Amino acid sequence: MKAAPLSLHASTVALGARAAVIFGASGSGKSALALQLMAYGAALVADDRTQIVARGGTLFASAPVPIRGYVEARGVGLLGAESLAEAEVALAVDLDHDETARLPPTRHIEWNGVAVPLVLRVQSVHFAAALWQYLKAGRVA
Repeated sequence: MKAAPLSLHASTVALGARAAVIFGASGSGKSALALQLMAYGAALVADDRTQIVARGGTLFASAPVPIRGYVEARGVGLLGAESLAEAEVALAVDLDHDETARLPPTRHIEWNGVAVPLVLRVQSVHFAAALWQYLKAGRVA
């Protein structure tokens, strides 16, 4: 039986076809982090709402059509953005929980029966750059 699409309160950006799904409570900084990653060259997939589907054991993220192609910048407005229709989910970023370990254990979250690597929020200016590098080359330890 095919799993129903999952709708998350999340923003998603991609480096190439590899996407990071950034989720958390309202006001947690999802769009702000997406904008930081976009400043490094990531493409927007979805802002505020992300749809997740599983195909062949792989998750794919997309934006609902009515909100495709723009990102909210608090205090500035809705901004147009280069966007992808869909990208493979390579990473989940939880902005509701802070990482306290210098070298944290490998974590995963499961969506639609598929496990995805999970990173918790890091309260440091390097966080966006670290996520960019994670998407670019993966985690080795």
